Amino acid sequence: MALLDKANCQVATLALNMLGWIFTMVSMGLPNWRTWYIESSPAPSWGLAYVGMWKICTYQPNGLQSRPIACHRYTYSDTYLPLDILLAQHLLLVASLLGLLGKGLIVMDLWRGYATQLQKDTTCDLFFTSRILSIIAGAFISIAVLCNYYAVINEEAIHFPPFFHIPYRPDRQEMGSTVYLAILAALLMLLSGLFTISFQQPHVPPSLPRVKFSVA
Repeated sequence: MALLDKANCQVATLALNMLGWIFTMVSMGLPNWRTWYIESSPAPSWGLAYVGMWKICTYQPNGLQSRPIACHRYTYSDTYLPLDILLAQHLLLVASLLGLLGKGLIVMDLWRGYATQLQKDTTCDLFFTSRILSIIAGAFISIAVLCNYYAVINEEAIHFPPFFHIPYRPDRQEMGSTVYLAILAALLMLLSGLFTISFQQPHVPPSLPRVKFSVA
């Protein structure tokens, strides 16, 4: 019964970790972390700009809004990116790697538990490590979200290259919809790590050595 409870806990943790990792990867690729409203600039700058962690896309507020006018990807050699985006990029990358590693450890733990029946201490160490990695990944994603949030509320500017045709500061800006996906990813990562804190293996008292009594 204890092995079944442990397996169910591991499977639930694996499912939460996998969903959190998928949402992390998707949020990294989407551009709408910040929505810039560019209303006072002439064409082609006029419209919307979705500022992401790895690219920026411009849109025109009309019926074809779902199709970007242009998208520009960032590279590591870009010097115009502010510190908050650079920090968020690295945090999201590390979080995705930690989530992937944690998922691999859970799978390895399940395989060892069912196939090879290793010692309990070995499997618990893998499970504990995957739990810690998930918590760290969730914390990193949360910090990236906070960096983006403070940049939006402080209305920070970004000096994009001139050929982007995007002003360095919009008329107004707000949080993009991708942030909520990143928040969900962080919650799932944290939940996958905290889910097993209350899980404890039943304590089995050590067997007492048998004492032989001899009759003189």
